[in-house]
Amino acid sequence: MTMSAGWYLRRLSRMGPREVAGRAGDAVRRRRWRSAPPDCPSVTGARFTAVLPAGTIAAVPPDAAKRLVAEADRLMDGHAEYFGVVRDDLADPDWWYDPRTGRRAPRGYAFDVPYRDEDAVGDIKQIWELSRHQYLTVLAAAYAITGNERYAERVAGHLRSWWAANPPLRGVHWTSGIELGIRLLSWVWIRRLLDGWPGAAGLFEGDPVALSQIWHHQRWLAAFPSRGSSANNHVIAEAAGQFAAACAFGWFPSSARWRADALRSLERHLRGNTFPSGLNRELASEYHGLVLELGLAAVAEADAAGVPVPASVRLVLLRMTDALAAVVDSRLRPPRQGDADDGHGLVVDGAGTDRWASLLATGDAVFGRLAWWPVVTGTDVRTPLLAALLGPAGPSVSRPASRPAHFADAGMTILRGPAEIWCRCDGGPHGFLSIAAHAHADALSVEVRHDGVDVLADPGTYCYHGQPEWRRYFRSTLGHNTVQLDGGDQSVSGGPFLWTRHAKSRVLAADTSGASFGGTARWCAEHDGYRPSTHRRRVELTSETRELKVVDEVHGPRRAVRLAFHLGPAISADLVDNRAELTWSRDGEDRSALLVLPGELSWRAHRGETEPPLGWYSAGFGRKEPTTTLVGTGVADGVRGFTTVLTFRG
Repeated sequence: MTMSAGWYLRRLSRMGPREVAGRAGDAVRRRRWRSAPPDCPSVTGARFTAVLPAGTIAAVPPDAAKRLVAEADRLMDGHAEYFGVVRDDLADPDWWYDPRTGRRAPRGYAFDVPYRDEDAVGDIKQIWELSRHQYLTVLAAAYAITGNERYAERVAGHLRSWWAANPPLRGVHWTSGIELGIRLLSWVWIRRLLDGWPGAAGLFEGDPVALSQIWHHQRWLAAFPSRGSSANNHVIAEAAGQFAAACAFGWFPSSARWRADALRSLERHLRGNTFPSGLNRELASEYHGLVLELGLAAVAEADAAGVPVPASVRLVLLRMTDALAAVVDSRLRPPRQGDADDGHGLVVDGAGTDRWASLLATGDAVFGRLAWWPVVTGTDVRTPLLAALLGPAGPSVSRPASRPAHFADAGMTILRGPAEIWCRCDGGPHGFLSIAAHAHADALSVEVRHDGVDVLADPGTYCYHGQPEWRRYFRSTLGHNTVQLDGGDQSVSGGPFLWTRHAKSRVLAADTSGASFGGTARWCAEHDGYRPSTHRRRVELTSETRELKVVDEVHGPRRAVRLAFHLGPAISADLVDNRAELTWSRDGEDRSALLVLPGELSWRAHRGETEPPLGWYSAGFGRKEPTTTLVGTGVADGVRGFTTVLTFRG
């Protein structure tokens, strides 16, 4: 996907003067580095001291260790899967190759590579993911657990191969700061986990090539931080990686300055990226997880190095952890809101390890669980490793006495009913910063689950670059459980990560207490995305009848309306007129519900359609599968509302 002149003008319109000046300075610096790239200073006497405390590896639960080693053995055999693409070439990878399109990214000066253009480069996410080197942290962890040197030797071979193939400032792996930041964090943990291997020092502090790579990564991040309207999760990854490397690899004349600058950036942007309630301001649940992982890993490096961290950093991470515990469903799944690209901050676990359970387990180890937290029964490798480095949580602070259900600053409300009925109502801001890069046009959408099964589902993300029609669909209003007017989106997109007009929502009422006592929980909100019309939605969850009622009103002139309900991939639907019988199974038990749709609209079921896309669900980045979407069409005349009732049985 190439960017047009119009896109650049729209993007420029979302920047302030300070950001424009900073980006102009970046452009000058890129031109200067092209002809005279900076040189790494000589380093003597470097030592790695940020090792794991004695006994840490022994604290890893046996089942988590078993999963990790099984994953490491698959990697050793060359097998992995990234974003739905199975690979069998990881024994000797081509760092520039995209297995999805079969293309290889061009070599050349990094800032000349058109990485958004799939025809020229390939699927950049496929190329970048392997070079985050998180599969190498898994192999390094397998060495730490087993002592088997074949894992360490594979890690060493791949790092040396990557360093040789990707000299500083050459190619796609030097174009994006988030990639450099996460890669640095991986290298820190690889060195730590390989510490018992005789070749570890020679691989890192004893190798001039490695030292040059580490220095150039940090120099790059210091020179080209994400700025202004782009200072979202990317800047957190940049600061966390820079800080971790400056703590653990503090061997350079600039290390102290890089460490201080990165810590200031991390503290500032962690606060800026997080609502006081603890939810991530991007309103994209997977980025909440990514930022939390990065923040915990950065603080672990600070504690390992004895670097004081402002109390505000730990406070933000504590609030993020409590917020995560509050919003997950009965199976510890968070909302499927906004963009999701399967990004992780630190990976040292095998397949089958639950990411969200792992984060809650780490939160328990570091901050202590509250009485209302959901129970975590799974195990992981990362928690004991991080907990061994992380110091005390600090002074006690006020934490929620009961499970929060309404997050006023984020506009998120969770209604809970019997039989593990879970409903997320969205009445929050469109997204974060002026471009709202990872937002979807989903104002007033609902997401409903029964015992962790998606019933009324958020379809997900699927892709970022290269497939614009799919990117538009998964971000669209029609792609969510809400009302669309006159065939357009509530917010106006100016590109794949740019919104030029944002719908403004406000929550009018949120009473979440009723369902807990056998009564009714209520929520009501409205948005102005279809000016001069206003879409208002009321949601009621009644425990006694296990009934969810959704009432939509469109106030304003007569408009064409489409109301969509996307069913989860496990749900079968039999639609007759305006009544849909829903059936599914969970743990071998049959479940069912009745969905009575507004009779004023004409209803049709769509499944797996492509021209245009409709009826799809993306369980993870790069993956999609057909599912059933029920769409009602008609007219909103500003007089009557449209009532939908979902009743769970059994």
